[in-house]
Amino acid sequence: MATESLGVLLRRYRTRASLTQAGLADRAGLSEQAISVLERGTRSRPRIDTVRALTAALGLNAEEAAQFLAVARGKGRKARPTAPDTEIPAAIDSLPMPWQLPPTIPDFTGRAAQIEAILAALRDPSGRNGAVGLVAVTGMGGIGKTALAVQAAHKLVHSYPDGHLYLNLRGYGPGQPMSIGDALRQLLRSLGLDLQLIPEGVEEAAALLRSQLAGRRVLMLLDNATDVPQVMPLLPGSPGSAAIITSRGSMSALSGARQIRLDALSESESAELLSGVIGPDRVAAEPGAAESLTLLTGRLPLAVRLIGARLAARPNWPIQHLVDLLEDEGGRLDGLGSDETGVRASIASSVQFLQTSDRSLDREAAQALPMLSVPDGADLLTAVAAQLLDIGVRQTDAILERLVDLNLLDSVAPERYRFHDLIRTYARELAEQSLTPAERDAGLERILRFYIGCAWTCHELTHETSPRLSLATIRSTPFPALADMTSALRWFDDEQRNLMDRVAQASASTLAGSALFPELALALFGYNEPRRRWVEMRDLGRGVAEIAQRHGLPRMAAWLQHDSAIPEVENGDLESAAAYLFTALDMFRAQSDLAGQARCCSSLTYVLGHLGRIDEALAFGEQSLRLSQELGDATLEGVAYVAVGGLYNRAGAHARADEAFDRGIALAQKFGDSRSEFKRYINAGFSHLLVGRHSDAIDRAQRSLVLAEQAHDDVGQTEAHQTLTLALAAQGDYKTAREHAEAGLMFARRVKNTIREGRLLLELARINAAAGDRSTATANATAAVSVLAGVSPIHETYAKDLLALLQRGAPYTYTFTTHSI
Repeated sequence: MATESLGVLLRRYRTRASLTQAGLADRAGLSEQAISVLERGTRSRPRIDTVRALTAALGLNAEEAAQFLAVARGKGRKARPTAPDTEIPAAIDSLPMPWQLPPTIPDFTGRAAQIEAILAALRDPSGRNGAVGLVAVTGMGGIGKTALAVQAAHKLVHSYPDGHLYLNLRGYGPGQPMSIGDALRQLLRSLGLDLQLIPEGVEEAAALLRSQLAGRRVLMLLDNATDVPQVMPLLPGSPGSAAIITSRGSMSALSGARQIRLDALSESESAELLSGVIGPDRVAAEPGAAESLTLLTGRLPLAVRLIGARLAARPNWPIQHLVDLLEDEGGRLDGLGSDETGVRASIASSVQFLQTSDRSLDREAAQALPMLSVPDGADLLTAVAAQLLDIGVRQTDAILERLVDLNLLDSVAPERYRFHDLIRTYARELAEQSLTPAERDAGLERILRFYIGCAWTCHELTHETSPRLSLATIRSTPFPALADMTSALRWFDDEQRNLMDRVAQASASTLAGSALFPELALALFGYNEPRRRWVEMRDLGRGVAEIAQRHGLPRMAAWLQHDSAIPEVENGDLESAAAYLFTALDMFRAQSDLAGQARCCSSLTYVLGHLGRIDEALAFGEQSLRLSQELGDATLEGVAYVAVGGLYNRAGAHARADEAFDRGIALAQKFGDSRSEFKRYINAGFSHLLVGRHSDAIDRAQRSLVLAEQAHDDVGQTEAHQTLTLALAAQGDYKTAREHAEAGLMFARRVKNTIREGRLLLELARINAAAGDRSTATANATAAVSVLAGVSPIHETYAKDLLALLQRGAPYTYTFTTHSI
């Protein structure tokens, strides 16, 4: 007769005693889960103290108790295989079953993809071709590594019926990391070995651990590991067993491990977690405040739970009240736990690990962290960080990568890094304590000087004959990202938002009023003009001409005064633009600067012409031509011809206009200046459009589009498609016009040109309204208002007026404005 299994025996004795699983668990001092897994057979070899507790709770007689103990000890099972050349004492022939997993977190939220990845890697112990299953879960402190690992481990219990080991290796505090020897001793004792039988040497103890796991299917959860060397001796050596390792440090060197790096929770996961802590009704009552709260916690699970617990303990507090408290970055970490379980302590333990390390690179990384947190902006380039730290790029790269290894910094792209919000907050606390204001401002100054040097390099690539170049006082050694015009413009595309944030930060520091600001604004003309960054040009240009004057830089001041007119023209404020230009012209005349005078005169030709002051504009146009020819400056001469051509068009002298445009274009072609050629075709096309020469406008715009396509110039293609949109719509060809508008919109979004995006949405709304598609027109007009709000008042007004007309149901006939391009 076959011997009954332990589960069958236990269930029969429990039923006889009229006990539920919960009742037996209570009587035996065990968990209900322990009773359940024993009865299911998931765990077949309990500890001896568990057997004794069950024997007493069930009231077994001597014979029943002996039978129960024999089955629990696995009587009749085959002996486990042992590692070769390893002697196993008889006392450890029958070992207890460890069941050490911590409980799962009741409000565990999200991470479905990561859990599935762990299950996929470890669910089938026999399907790994003889390899031990390994998963490494990494991420910053508080990101939820342990919670995820425990959650996944509990889902794997059926795959590992011979036991589950848990060990906190204390890699990142509090206290010192657990030594490898202590870790081995704890694991072996968990398997039932007497301490006296455990070898002192690490290698011998590791071999003994592998021997005890051989032939078993055991899951290990090694939590909070320092690094791969700490973990390697603790791992199973034969197939069937598996290990999940969590660490703040990189585990990429752990061969064969499935690597899972945790990021912050998503917006929906953060809201769900907060709801689980404080209740869904409170979140539903203040959804906006709840969203703000999760943002302030950086969507870090630890922080969300801590702040949720604070709210749960204060049921009468509105969520918004806590948001207001956390808005102050200086006190934010105080609101996220003040003891060793708080966010500050979690981050501090990682920094302390670096500070106390034997490796010089670790100590350098810890020392660099406060200064790296000083600059505003979303990202930190390696080259910028090198300026900030005032060290070489290679050394900086090693420091940044070490911080990434410890998850104190994220690598978002090659040579581009990012702080988690709460780590930046902590690092700035350190900066306040360890760096003087002068040291912090000196770091910002080095960054500004770096940007100026890069900007002049870009300026020289985009405007190689620009008279502004002679005013450069700071130059930098070009690096690969600034090797040619296309790559330089793209580099500034990626860095522009960071640059603007840091300029604003420096303006509020002791650097305010420095000569660096006017030079940076002037140097960046070489980026802002080709990319049509008029909002940024306006922001950088505020007050810098006056600063240049105070520092004895009159020519720089004059050019900045001239360039201040450009954003005003683009936003339709021609009177303000004219005032800037007249002032700049006087400044250039005072310095006998003929190049500056010629440029001001050509700009006044354009602006005064649009103001209807034709005779005055023509006089300035002729003066610009004379000055540029006197200087022998073909670029200025070409610009002047195009400006004069626009005036002739307005006066109805179309033949003279075409002659002037053709001369300007021919000069660009003569000197191989394709960018100027493109711009002059665009200007000629729009001039023709304004006077009703639609076919000529389409011809010039198509030529400009070919040039832009050949140069892979996204900005140029945006403008060419927009000009074709206007000309075709003016002819009533709404279908083709819509196609060009949609193409232009794609390019505008690609280069993140908000104003151009809004204008094209407005043109689509106009075209759809004229074609009778009012619902689509309303949608596009609404989108245009949203995009243009705060960045282009005149076009925002146009969009609002069209939207109001559509909402009234009034008839609409297509028309464009003089500001449409």
